[in-house]
Amino acid sequence: MYKRNNTEEVIPEETKVWDCTSEDCKGWIRDNFTSSEVPSCPLCGSEMVLGTKMLQAINNPRHK
Repeated sequence: MYKRNNTEEVIPEETKVWDCTSEDCKGWIRDNFTSSEVPSCPLCGSEMVLGTKMLQAINNPRHK
């Protein structure tokens, strides 16, 4: 039995995200996956603020 070792190194990059403003919630959304200019948190409904995180790049073909 052979095991493939296809572990390609994924380099994270600085990505724009929307963070939930509620202290009790840890929700966040990538900016390129939102449909509104200022989204509400999908977990608790609170307001969100724009920030950044180091994440793997994900292309969203539906994004404008």
